[in-house]
Amino acid sequence: MFERMKEDIAVIREKDPAARSALEVMLLYNGFKAVRMYRRAHWCFTHNLKFFARWISQRCVRKTNIEIHPGAEIGRRLFIDHGTGVVIGETAVIGDDCTLYQGVTLGGTGKDKGKRHPTLGNHVMVGAGAKVLGPITIGSNVRIAAGAVVLSEIPDDCTAVGVPARVVRRNGAKIVELDQVHIPDPVAQELCRLEHRIELLEKALTGPSEASGTKG
Repeated sequence: MFERMKEDIAVIREKDPAARSALEVMLLYNGFKAVRMYRRAHWCFTHNLKFFARWISQRCVRKTNIEIHPGAEIGRRLFIDHGTGVVIGETAVIGDDCTLYQGVTLGGTGKDKGKRHPTLGNHVMVGAGAKVLGPITIGSNVRIAAGAVVLSEIPDDCTAVGVPARVVRRNGAKIVELDQVHIPDPVAQELCRLEHRIELLEKALTGPSEASGTKG
């Protein structure tokens, strides 16, 4: 238990430059508090103490504004940055070394029974406000852009953006080397392609007229 706690502190200090000390993390970081309370609630949940598990979970919501169902399965070194509004459903599975930003939902679509929440691999980053919905699998080393809505599976080593989300990059880079700023914008890319095509058409149309004007 103490080893996990040290890991949870260390990952925050590694990924958040504002974290100045372990004491500050333990006392002031809601993401850390939520993960610690989840681990206690999950122990109760798996030992048939489901009422106490939900009680701890609801206390966590009131204290941190982060809702993690005690039935969720979460790996090591989860980093919840800021955390306000994060929701993780009962059958969600999260691998090791993942990062969730504020407003993230790992939820269901309302149509499935049994396994109804997503599974995240290792080294997954989910940007602020993104929604990952349904019993889908998100591969390892994946990053999901802020505000994206993911409704289908994403393979390893990909970047997904948009509503609904679509894969825009496959490069195999480790997620720790990436950030939310340098995520490609598919709309902007399409506009650039259209501008280029318009330029080519204008050149094609003006070329013959300029040539005839020169002859005259």
